[in-house]
Amino acid sequence: MKLFLIILLSFFTICSSLTFSQVENVQIQHGVYTFLKEMKVKGIISFIREDDPVLSRFEVKNLLEKINAQQTELSSTEKKLLNKYLFEFSDSIYPDTATQLFNPQNGFFTDLDQMVTDKVKYLYAYQEPENNIYFEWLGHFYHGQDFSKENAVNSDLYDIGFRIRGTILNHLGYNLTVIKGGVSGDETLAEIIEPRLLTSFKWLEDTENIGNYDFTYGYLKYYTEPYEEMNISVQLGREDITLGYGYGSKLILSGDNPAMDFLKFNFDYGIISFTSLHASTTGYFSYTPEERYTKYYAHNHLKLKFNNLFDVGIGETMIYSGRGIELGYLAPVNFYKFIEMAIQDRDNGNIYFDIQTKFVKNLELQATFLLDENILSNLGDLEKYTNKTAYQLGAFWYNPFNLNDLSLIVEYTKIRPYVYTHFNVQNNYTAFGANLGHRIGPNADELMFRSNYNFNEWLRFTFEYRCQRSGENVYAEDGTLIKNVGGDIALSHGYVLETDRAYFLDGDRINNNFFSLGLRVELIRDFIFDISYNYSDQQNIAINTSEKLYYVLLKFTLEY
Repeated sequence: MKLFLIILLSFFTICSSLTFSQVENVQIQHGVYTFLKEMKVKGIISFIREDDPVLSRFEVKNLLEKINAQQTELSSTEKKLLNKYLFEFSDSIYPDTATQLFNPQNGFFTDLDQMVTDKVKYLYAYQEPENNIYFEWLGHFYHGQDFSKENAVNSDLYDIGFRIRGTILNHLGYNLTVIKGGVSGDETLAEIIEPRLLTSFKWLEDTENIGNYDFTYGYLKYYTEPYEEMNISVQLGREDITLGYGYGSKLILSGDNPAMDFLKFNFDYGIISFTSLHASTTGYFSYTPEERYTKYYAHNHLKLKFNNLFDVGIGETMIYSGRGIELGYLAPVNFYKFIEMAIQDRDNGNIYFDIQTKFVKNLELQATFLLDENILSNLGDLEKYTNKTAYQLGAFWYNPFNLNDLSLIVEYTKIRPYVYTHFNVQNNYTAFGANLGHRIGPNADELMFRSNYNFNEWLRFTFEYRCQRSGENVYAEDGTLIKNVGGDIALSHGYVLETDRAYFLDGDRINNNFFSLGLRVELIRDFIFDISYNYSDQQNIAINTSEKLYYVLLKFTLEY
C-alpha cells in the first residue's frame, strides 16, 4: 500500500510546478519550535502540526514569514527572535549572512575568524537552483555535579559528530547525522544527565576501556503539493520524533525513547490532517544474541481542524513482534483493533482521542484520553484490572496578566494500573526497554507547572515543578514478587488472575517532588549554553524513607 503511495507521489511531483527549497526536517530539539508554539498560542499563526511536530525547513520558513506579516502584534523580544530565525532559515550561503570553514573560493580556514560571529555557520555548503547540500559540525559537552552525597560526584559527557543535509530536485530532502561520544566520572549520574545512554548498545555492552555511546540518524523525505494547499509527504529512515499532545511528557510517544526506523506518510488538506507511521525498534538489551528481537510500532492519527475553534483527533497505535511486517498494520487506511481481532488478538493496541483549543487568544487548552487494549466496555467499573485508561489535561497561557514574553503551563496526567503493559512482555509499550509513553509509567499521576520567560533573543529562563505519585509492585527482601499492582511496565496481569481489581496507586506508594531552574544562553549563534539546577525528593511512604538528589548541569551545544 505504501509502495503504491510512493509511486503515486512521484507522479504528483512530475505534474507539479511548485518547488520547495528545503524539504529536509528541522530537528525536534531546535528552539524555533518553542517560538512557533508561543506564536500559535498568541494567535499569530492558526495551525502547526503538533501531534507530529517535526517540520521541513521550508515549512518553518513559511510560518516565520506569516508571523513577519504581523510584526505590529509582536513584542520587542518576539521581533528579535523572529529576525534571528528568519536569518537562519533563509539557508543563504552569501558572505554577508553565512560563513564556511572550508571555503573553496577563499581557501580552507580563511574564514576561521567568522566562526565566532552571528553569521550562520557551515563546514561547507553548496547551492544550485534545484539542488543543495550543507555540511554541519555537531558537538556537545555535559558537566554534571551531584551535591546530594557526602562527597560530591561529577560526570562529563562529550561527543562530536556531523550532519549532511539538503534537498534534491526541490522535492527530495535528505539527512545523515552521526554522533560519537564518551563518558568520564560517575556512570549513574551520567545516565541521569543523559537518559538516552540507557538505549545505546555501546554504553550497555560496556566492553571497551571507556564508557562510550553513539547515535545515528538518516532519512529521505519526499514532499509534493499536487493541488493547491494539499500537502503530501513520505519519509523513510530514522530521526527523533514525538507523537500526540503534551506540554511535559506525552502519552502516545514521548520522545524519551531511542530513535526508531520508520516509514511515515503525512497528508494535509482543508480541515483534514492525517499521519500514518510504521516503525521498527528492538526489545530489551541482552548480552545473548539469541535473546535479541525486533518489534514493530504502527500509528495512525486523523485530525480535523476547525478555524478559530479547536482541533479534534482520533488515533491508534499497535505494537507487535515475533514475525515480519504485518501488512494489515502497514496500510494507512485501516482500523487496527479490528485487524488485530482478525489475526487472532496477539498484539498490543490502544486507541486515543485528543482535542486542542484555539478560540481564546493567548490561552490554549488540550486533552488526551487513552484506552489501552479494551475499547469502552469497562468504563463503568473504574477499578477493574482491564480498565487500562489514561488521560492528560493541560493549559498554556501566554502573556499572562499582559506580561510580554512570559508563559505559564499547567498539566495533569493520570495513568491507571497496567497501562502500556502486555501479557507478552515482548509486546509491551517499550523500545530498547525504554517506555515509549509518558515518563511516569503505569499506576501513577503527575501534576506539572512550568514557566518560561524570554529576557531577549539570546537569554531564556525556565522554571519547572513536578509532583509525581506512583504505586509500585510489592516485593520481598529476596526479590520475590508479593503483590502485582500494575506498576511495572514489564509485568502484566497475565491470564491467571489473583483478583480482577486494580486500585489506583495501590502497592508501595512513592511520592516525588522535582524542581528545576534553567537558563539557555546563545550570545553567539550556534554556540548554546544550558545551565540548570535540579532537585528531587523521592519518598517511599510504605517504609518511611526519603532519597534526595540535587545536581547542577552545564551543557554546551555546538552546531555549525
